[in-house]
Amino acid sequence: MKVLLVGVGGVGEAIAVMAKSRGWVEQMILAEYNLKRAEEVQKKIGDPARFPVEFVDASQSASVEALAKKYNVDLIMNAVDPIFNKQIFDAAFNANVNYMDMAMTLSEPHPTDPFNQVGVKLGDYQFEKAAEWEQKGRLALVGFGVEPGMADVFARYAADHLFDEIDEIGVRDGGDLYVEGYEFAPTFSIWTTIEECLNPPIIYEKDKGWFTTAPFSEPEFFEFPEGIGKVEVVNVEHEEVLLVPRWIKNVKRVTFKYGLGDEFTEVLRTLHKLGLDNKDKIKVKGVEVSPRDVVAACLPDPAHLGDKMKGKTCAGTYVTGSRSGKKRAVYLYQVADNEACMKTWGCQAVVAQTAFTALIAMDLIEHGQWSGAGVLGPEAFEPTVFMEKMADYGFPYGMQEMPA
Repeated sequence: MKVLLVGVGGVGEAIAVMAKSRGWVEQMILAEYNLKRAEEVQKKIGDPARFPVEFVDASQSASVEALAKKYNVDLIMNAVDPIFNKQIFDAAFNANVNYMDMAMTLSEPHPTDPFNQVGVKLGDYQFEKAAEWEQKGRLALVGFGVEPGMADVFARYAADHLFDEIDEIGVRDGGDLYVEGYEFAPTFSIWTTIEECLNPPIIYEKDKGWFTTAPFSEPEFFEFPEGIGKVEVVNVEHEEVLLVPRWIKNVKRVTFKYGLGDEFTEVLRTLHKLGLDNKDKIKVKGVEVSPRDVVAACLPDPAHLGDKMKGKTCAGTYVTGSRSGKKRAVYLYQVADNEACMKTWGCQAVVAQTAFTALIAMDLIEHGQWSGAGVLGPEAFEPTVFMEKMADYGFPYGMQEMPA
């Protein structure tokens, strides 16, 4: 398989590093706006013929399309901030190649009632074009990171094998990671984190459909495994809530809750109060800049924080319902330890954990275990073949029964 990797930030680097040992990856083009960054990753991998470096402007579909045609790639892997999703998604369609991302096209809050009604939902742009992709016989895989991605595979597995009736599928993300030497240092893209955490969270209920609520709503303490312990989690806008009900029809409720912590929540609230979460450009002394881009530029790059990070991160899917007439609750999860990730890949835990799903999905497509056409999420595919590969890729899953 030939892959055009658009974006070689933290997650893009992890994808490339993990791809090196996979012989079925014939070539992976490291396409970046920041060529110095791409060259840094290429040097780390040490195989320039198989991992060539190219300049790309992800804001321009033509730039992405030209590289796809130059290298005759089979798939475009989108590993940049989701503000560029439309352009890269369209470039793949125009170049007549398969597409994959880890976060879907962005939402737009309801103009008059954002905390009760949905506006433009995550992925709407992509799903509206599903018929065109299907007619073309090409596959657009949307939401193939860890969350969304692995968590959605777990949801499908639970629906197929663990439950007869499902009350709720709730993705729960938490950890005990911290960064030494910084008063505030996000472990993932601050641009994406702001988007997820300050937009109105979306919830699905079978009798109501999709609706929104206030940011940081419905706090609860969730007991995470492998020594992490209790972490307070809150509602956050996330793709799983939009994906799960499209394929798992017997679910009554779908939620996503994230363990942010009081300090992180307060920083996000302050950014919002000051308008620094705005992604639209404003004029500052004759120069047009996006306030959110300025915030991102002022903070340390998460890709370079691995040696200062300590602890674990846990991503997983909490499912409640019944089996054979008895109430049941399970948590399917994956825990990534930062020290182990740094030792194995030289990448910090959050970006490494985000990256592996994309590689497994490529593997399954390359070997004919997953196939299809159109715009499809992880729930559309048979889950066990994915889960069987997780340990081989260094990210074994766990499952624990929870109080029903």
